[in-house]
Amino acid sequence: MITIAIVYHSGFGHTEVQARHVEQGAASVSGVHTELIKAEDLTGQADKLNRADGIIFGSPTYLGNVSGPFKSFMDSTSDIWFQQQWKDKIAAGFTNSHSIGGDKLSTLISMAVFAAQHGMIWVGQTEMNTSPEHQQGHPEAINRSGTMLGAVASSEDASPEITPPEGDLATARLFGKRVAEITKRFN
Repeated sequence: MITIAIVYHSGFGHTEVQARHVEQGAASVSGVHTELIKAEDLTGQADKLNRADGIIFGSPTYLGNVSGPFKSFMDSTSDIWFQQQWKDKIAAGFTNSHSIGGDKLSTLISMAVFAAQHGMIWVGQTEMNTSPEHQQGHPEAINRSGTMLGAVASSEDASPEITPPEGDLATARLFGKRVAEITKRFN
């Protein structure tokens, strides 16, 4: 059985909704077990991820980067980094912010560099918005922002029960499935 850990922080609940959809996609792959873990629960205990075959990182984008609690989690992995315990594990990332742009790419870059520091193998997004009924930017469109480094979502000023929209959640599920399939292939 392949294990995929989804480690995330969510300030207002929107990124948690996205994380749950990433997990649904990963869990849809036969032979894959998923673990959904809050980053703040791992600070100082990130060695719990050593058993995972792949790790998907998730954080809201705050001021163009990962959130403070997610950064604290990242910083708490220095012993794991020193021993290269995550070397050759599959890694991927997702993020959420208010606007469609919102400097989310810089958050994904931060996660990708973090994974590279650990010697991990990064998996990006491959879903393209080619739907004739939903043009790029439409809330129902798959990968509506056209970001390829990871999965992104945009949440309006509304509760997590309403936003992110279905297109972003479908993108998250497809992304989780892709990461799980690649992790399974590598293992």
